[in-house]
Amino acid sequence: MIKKYYLLSPGPTPVPETVLSVAAEPIIHHRTPEFSKIFMEVTEGLKYVFQTKEDVYILAASGTGAMETAVINTLSPGDKVLTINGGKFGERWGNICRAYGLDTREIVLNWGDDFSKEQLAEELKKNPDLKAVFTTLSETSTGAIFDIKGFGEVVAGTEAILVVDGISGLGATACPMDEWKIDVLVTGSQKSFMIPPGLAYIAFSQKAWKLVEKSKLPKFYFDIKKYRKNLEKQTTPWTPAVSLIIQQKKALEIIKNMGLENLLKHHQILGDATRAGVKAIGLELLAKRPGNILTAVKTPAGVDGNKLVKTMQSKYMAYISNAQDPHKGEFFRIAHLGYMGGFDIITALSALEMTLLDLGYDKFQLGASVAAAEKVLREGWQ
Repeated sequence: MIKKYYLLSPGPTPVPETVLSVAAEPIIHHRTPEFSKIFMEVTEGLKYVFQTKEDVYILAASGTGAMETAVINTLSPGDKVLTINGGKFGERWGNICRAYGLDTREIVLNWGDDFSKEQLAEELKKNPDLKAVFTTLSETSTGAIFDIKGFGEVVAGTEAILVVDGISGLGATACPMDEWKIDVLVTGSQKSFMIPPGLAYIAFSQKAWKLVEKSKLPKFYFDIKKYRKNLEKQTTPWTPAVSLIIQQKKALEIIKNMGLENLLKHHQILGDATRAGVKAIGLELLAKRPGNILTAVKTPAGVDGNKLVKTMQSKYMAYISNAQDPHKGEFFRIAHLGYMGGFDIITALSALEMTLLDLGYDKFQLGASVAAAEKVLREGWQ
């Protein structure tokens, strides 16, 4: 039997064929008017997705590069910060802050748990000298989303800045930077932006720029002042990832033609369909506040979670993601992010049902998850 590869992970995500094709075009020099025109079109397109009037800067890096850029450009040695750790990527904020000698107060949550704006307000009240709050829009390791709008309301009334990892969430769930009073927002190219890994994006509010002017942490490649100076000349301080930027131009055209509101609605429908499907076969979600980026599903009792993921990948070529350490095997993650459609969800659920049966778990009616997802999809496509 011919086996077809299905990419159902939360990053990298599938890339549209039209976006893939432009990478095959002859390379152009990055210090030319031709490239500057493309570069500025992409910069403006990113502002549309960020929903900000501020400039968005393009880094040749993964999303973690943008996270580090956020830290080193706004703070100074010994500054006191708060990080919200609800999984691997919230944990990363704390790791970066500690690596640069910051006084780091870390809120550690059980994976999948929520953290309210009231809890954040209490932390800020107890720690009035905080310079920054680091949090995550969509915790990719758990499928949970956080109340960024509420966080923005709380932090805006203090001297601190709100720094948000929007790497997997931006473009898939609402996160208007200016309206929600986000001071630094970062994201990556290989999620809802629908191009391969390799680019990261970051924007700063005017409140954050005041800290940039005072920042004394060491920086060179990720010195955002260099990026701001070069953006005025419609270029970058270092050699940009030319082909990726050209691909991003094409992908942004797709996003704009669809409309951001419709793109968010699309992700909501896929998320609703996935959640309906797994619940229909008696499985339980991990996140208390699940998002429309991916669905984390607890491995049913009696099933080897590691074998479940490996079987879906090797036998059915459905590349979902395992949980990350230290919870590997305890749950698995099905993405519905970026260039995915309703039939990707049907494929994922069908492969999941067959895998569960292969592993001896038969406490459901075959096809139940697909039927439940189809109902949501049909209603969503009206």
